Parts: sequence; C-alpha cells; structure tokens
Amino acid sequence: MKNLPDLEAWAIFARVAETGSFARAAELLGISKPTVSKAIARLEQRLGAMLLYRTTRKLSLTPTGESLRDRAIQLLVDAEIFESETSALALEPHGLVRLAAPASFGLRYLAPLLPAFLERYPSVDVDLALSDDLVDIVSAGIDIAIRIADLDDSSLRARRLCAVRRPVVASPAYLEQHGRPTHPRDFERYESLVYTNLHTPEYWRFRNTVSGDEYTVQLRARVRTNNAEVILPALIAGRGLAVQPEYLVWDALQRGELEHVMCDWKVADVDVNLITPPGILRTTRVTALINFLVEHLAHAPWAMSEPLSAELSDGSK
Repeated sequence: MKNLPDLEAWAIFARVAETGSFARAAELLGISKPTVSKAIARLEQRLGAMLLYRTTRKLSLTPTGESLRDRAIQLLVDAEIFESETSALALEPHGLVRLAAPASFGLRYLAPLLPAFLERYPSVDVDLALSDDLVDIVSAGIDIAIRIADLDDSSLRARRLCAVRRPVVASPAYLEQHGRPTHPRDFERYESLVYTNLHTPEYWRFRNTVSGDEYTVQLRARVRTNNAEVILPALIAGRGLAVQPEYLVWDALQRGELEHVMCDWKVADVDVNLITPPGILRTTRVTALINFLVEHLAHAPWAMSEPLSAELSDGSK
C-alpha cells in the first residue's frame, strides 16, 4: 500500500499539532502515546522531513510541520464531517472546537458559559482565543468567531445574534461636576475615554433620533486603549465620557455607577455576529457550540433584537 497516503498518521499529526502534546493527542484519539510517536516517525520518514522538534520539556512544529499543520487539521475535519453524515456515533458531539472572540466580551460572557457547555457536552473540548484583533479564521483554523462589528462582504458564513446599543455614558459624579451634555457639540468641553480598535476612534458620529440630524465630534482623549475593559474603571471613577457597547456597561448602568446621557442622540448600534469558515458541512461539535451560544446570548438583557435566521448564511448578512 505504498502508493496510498498514510491517513492514520496524518490524523495523528493533526491532533499533535493542535494540542502540542503527544499525551493529549493520544488521549483524544483513544490510543497509546507510543502509537502516536510511531505514527509521527512513520510520517516523517515517508516525507523525508522532520515535522516536530522534541525535547524533554517542549514540543514544537518545525517549519515543515507548520506549513502542513492547517492542511492536516482540515483533512481530519473533512473526514469527521464525512463520517458524521453517515454514522450514528456522530450524534454525540466530540472533539475540539476552536472559538475566537473579543477580549472583553469573552471574559464577561463566554468564560461564565464554559462550565455549562462542558457539562452538557462532556466529549467536546474548547480552545478559546481572546483578542480584539481581527483574526483570519481560515488561516488560524478557527471554527467559530464572535465579531462585534459591521461585516464586510465575505465568503465567510455569518449569523447575526443581536444588535447592541452604544450609549454615551459617564459617572453621576462626573456629570454633576461638569454638567450633562445635550448636543454633540458640547463634547468640546468634556474629556473622553477612547477605544482605539475602530476605523476612526477619535471621531464619534451621532444621529438625532427625532430630527434625523447628524453631527460628528472630534474627541479630546484622556485615555486611549485597544481594550474596552480598560475604560470601565476610569469611567466609574469620573475621569470622562465614553461611548461603550451596552453589554460592557450594562451592570454598571443598573447599579447606578454610570448614567446614559444625551439619549436623543445616538451612535449607530453594532451587531454581534457568529462567523464560521465557508462551506456547507460542519461537525456536530461546532453545531452544538453555535446553538449553545445562540441559546444563551441572543436573548441577553442588553441584546436588542431576535436573530435574523436560525441558520448561518453565506456572506456577511
């Protein structure tokens, strides 16, 4: 069978590459650690190149291994999908799901959900990556990404979970000291706390909910940061105004630590989206996590509306 690819070795390499561990790969695959080691050696011999650097303390991919990692993982995913179409075994979700999300949202709303998800699906593992950077989910091997933004046209599949308001907020003490703004032009005399991971972070564009008038403000930033969570303590301490997504300030607003001001002027709402790679088929573990996130996030108290569709659709909307 020399002419046939060693699919077993490729599958084992995929698990080793994604877990970074012979022992963890063996556990996930239900085989022994020596079997994993022999399969990797067999594949390296067949390819005529090393795939992994091995030391007593660390396992890492060689440049060749790095270049083959995504293809091997995709090969394994495709095989699992094919089996899931025909095997009753796949009715029980199992395996690893890679999830990416903005840092603040992930810490506040995904981390608390993980225990319940792991209890419901004991055979599913989760790799959660938190970053406010825009990640290429295909090249990074991400199964599901949460994006809180307007989406560009794309071949990716997207599901809109809900919309989120972005109110202007400040502490009552700050407003008592400096007064409450009634028009965007008033911002010239206020200090602002600015989240920078936006197209134009130092400009806020407002629209009047009654007249439809629009007004753009250039901010005088006291604090600039690429993580919205950083802004919250300064806001509560009375160091300025900020536009914040309502999911981030919801609790502080309910406790009276922050106040929503200038309510007849608003910055455009933003959508919370679930993004997955292109393609129709997906494993049952990915579907299970998608449904779980919809169940727990689409009806959160800060969520403005129902999801548009029960299924992920091609394109950005």
